[in-house]
Amino acid sequence: MSLASGPRGRHLTRRLVQLYAGLALYGVSSALLVRGGLGLEPWGVLHQGLAERTGLTIGVVSIIVGAVVLLLWIPIRQRPGLGTVSNVFVIGLAMDGTLALVPEIDGLPAEIALMLLGIVLNGVATGLYIAARFGPGPRDGLMTGLHRLTGRSIRLVRTAIEIAVVATGFLLGGSVGVGTVLYALAIGPLAQFFLRFFAVPGEGSGSTPVASGTPGQAILRR
Repeated sequence: MSLASGPRGRHLTRRLVQLYAGLALYGVSSALLVRGGLGLEPWGVLHQGLAERTGLTIGVVSIIVGAVVLLLWIPIRQRPGLGTVSNVFVIGLAMDGTLALVPEIDGLPAEIALMLLGIVLNGVATGLYIAARFGPGPRDGLMTGLHRLTGRSIRLVRTAIEIAVVATGFLLGGSVGVGTVLYALAIGPLAQFFLRFFAVPGEGSGSTPVASGTPGQAILRR
């Protein structure tokens, strides 16, 4: 069956738009969390810490880390999709572009506003590009691959990875704060809601896909 035929083919244009709009918006939301300065999402903490140490932009670091994580798929026999490869590049580019346009801010009210906006937009972005069903992001593919190999629960594998990522990023100088905690509490419900909201008709919307993305969000029906 060709890509342009069948149930999936009928919605191909919509799915592609959702994929790239979601990935770009994810980069925008991550940049807003950076500008808010009240703490980043787990992988963002690592990216910021590495950026501080290397002098590279946080978006470039995100691309490099994503590529390295994707290489780790080889020994665990994960198969990337269009969304997987696009995830590596689009989010980092959108993040650097947004940081170039949005200036640094001062004042707690503005910081809180950017933090909240960044978290909500991150949930919207997650729902958009994961509902497009073009494959998990590199980081979530690593998580599900380790789950399959070790037999440990998704929840345990995810928690272990994210603790390691946040701790490493913090030691390197990444920003951990109230935004990190609020993100951890809010992203699951937000992503679950927007996954259903942006579900493509006829794409098996009754099941919940693996959440991709950066930033260790796995939304699985456990």
